[in-house]
Amino acid sequence: MFRNCRQSFRLLHTSRSIQGSQKSLTPLTNEKITNIKRSDKFKQLEQSDVDYFRTVLTSKNVVHDEASNPENSAMTPYNTDFFNLHRGASKLCLFPTETSQVSKILKYCNEQKLAVVPQGGNTGVSGGQNPLFDEIIVNTSKMNKIRSFNDISGIAVVDAGVVLESLDNYVAPLGYTVPLDLGAKGSCQLGGNVSTNAGGLRLMKFGSLHGSVLGLEVVLPDGTVMDNLSTLRKDNTGYDLKQLFIGAEGTLGLITGVSIMTPRKPTSVNIAMLALESFDDVQKAFVMAKEDLCEILSGFEFWDRESMELVKRVMLTDKDFPIEANTKFYALLETQGSRQEHDQEKIDTYLTRLMETNVAQDGVMAQDEKQTTALWQWRERIPEAIVQSGTAMTYDVAMDVQLLYKLVEDLKQHYSERGLLGDDNVYKNVIGFGHVGDGNLHIMANIPDHDYSVQKDMDKFVYDWTIKHNGSITAEHGIGVAKVNYMTRCKTDVQIRLMQSIKNSIDPNGIMNPYKVVPGVL
Repeated sequence: MFRNCRQSFRLLHTSRSIQGSQKSLTPLTNEKITNIKRSDKFKQLEQSDVDYFRTVLTSKNVVHDEASNPENSAMTPYNTDFFNLHRGASKLCLFPTETSQVSKILKYCNEQKLAVVPQGGNTGVSGGQNPLFDEIIVNTSKMNKIRSFNDISGIAVVDAGVVLESLDNYVAPLGYTVPLDLGAKGSCQLGGNVSTNAGGLRLMKFGSLHGSVLGLEVVLPDGTVMDNLSTLRKDNTGYDLKQLFIGAEGTLGLITGVSIMTPRKPTSVNIAMLALESFDDVQKAFVMAKEDLCEILSGFEFWDRESMELVKRVMLTDKDFPIEANTKFYALLETQGSRQEHDQEKIDTYLTRLMETNVAQDGVMAQDEKQTTALWQWRERIPEAIVQSGTAMTYDVAMDVQLLYKLVEDLKQHYSERGLLGDDNVYKNVIGFGHVGDGNLHIMANIPDHDYSVQKDMDKFVYDWTIKHNGSITAEHGIGVAKVNYMTRCKTDVQIRLMQSIKNSIDPNGIMNPYKVVPGVL
């Protein structure tokens, strides 16, 4: 039967630093992905270039380090991603504080043929925010002002470097919330979220950023500022240009400002965690949730038992898992509404039906905000648990909901039959979890220390399987450099040609985040 969640839990913050969680740095990405070569079109960085940037920015906002040993380089935190899977060799990171500085930087880089990589909170996992070679990094962390907020419309206009959680904390006392929620919310930035079209935990209720973003300020490759920071809900005047830059991963320009619509903060939020014996039961519980909870259902997440055991073993060693039943799957559902009595009645009906039909074997409900946070962390801390356990592989695919866990099962069978699966083996801690409401699966695993042949083999299986079953090789993480070689199999020739035409038209010199997202162009 369902129980109230009575235990006292403590929230532990997620660290975004790679220091201490990895034994050694991953090899340079260009040493692993050898079919992509540095373009001769791009100039090598010279001291005169650094000197120019120091006339645009203060000295503290220019990080220049020629050190050959990455262990001692001030550039390593910007060259390397959170999962320690991608690493570039940039020697310069710039920290503009305003749009005019970005304009001067890109104008100069375009004229000098210096390649640029836009970077926000550096929480991406596809290598999009890290250099492949020696590209200059332009980091937006110091562009972190909330420019305006309309407490009638709920529309916020912010710098690209505003941290997602900071915006949420700003609008919450005013009765609003951001339409996006990610495990990396304490580090990721709005500009990066928009550039990758990040999905997250609230997409089921609020939709993607293609709908929530009302306008953008973007510095184009030649330094021109496209001021499209509209705060209008409806504007049908010509092409909706902002959509080109949402999900473009910085290949068309550098986002410096975002106008985003924030919904009203719900006054009634409820969380339930379910124990389910099969993925078929997960699907049944999801369908029943849509039937019984309808308009108040805001999230439906699932994870397998192996994910729970890993979090318990690595991250929450002093905590008891809130559910006693030892089932193969667990789910967490969230409702958001405006009247607790109304919502509670609907939830009670739903939970009763789950138990009477034997779909759920056990479950708990949070009784306050502290317990809500505690239940969520069993889902949100899965990626960190994998990172803490060794070199981490991570995948982000989309497909029909019925197929989500079939991919995990087939992957395990594939490597088990080859004698490569299990503790102290080539592939260990293979887990599956994700967003049932969005048809979005995350697969993660640990592999031997930076063995790219092992990584490449797993890439091939996951992406081949996904493409064969008409899925998407990235639901929310983006293409970056990690998946660009699969793009010709995911998109038609017409689609690829149109992408190439857009890229070549807006960025004819190819300086913006080259070698990524669109195959066949810089």
